Amino acid sequence: MTATVLTPRDVAEAFSGHRFRDVYDALAPDVRWTAVGQGETVGREAVVEVCEATLAELASGTAEFSRFVVVAEGDTVAVDSIARYVDADGGVSVVSSCDVYAFTSGLVTEIRSYAVELPG
Repeated sequence: MTATVLTPRDVAEAFSGHRFRDVYDALAPDVRWTAVGQGETVGREAVVEVCEATLAELASGTAEFSRFVVVAEGDTVAVDSIARYVDADGGVSVVSSCDVYAFTSGLVTEIRSYAVELPG
């Protein structure tokens, strides 16, 4: 059986689409994830921890994308999305975000995320 090789576009789509576990192996050991205006997470293990916490939060609600646009060129990928999140109590949050990914030798070395909550 041949292993599936993910392109930078595949990895970015999975990560921005909250399918984090599909691409943990594509994170560089020293990956840097900057949530603009909120802080920075450095290192694969730290990024995985944030992702797992996010998945735990999402598990009790729903997330639906109304926009998901991907632009990929070489080792750079950008994902522009709008997602509607509903939590277990029925609370609604609509978030517009843009994630910009940098890859080196097929691994994510940097993620820069911009996000703003929209009127729901």
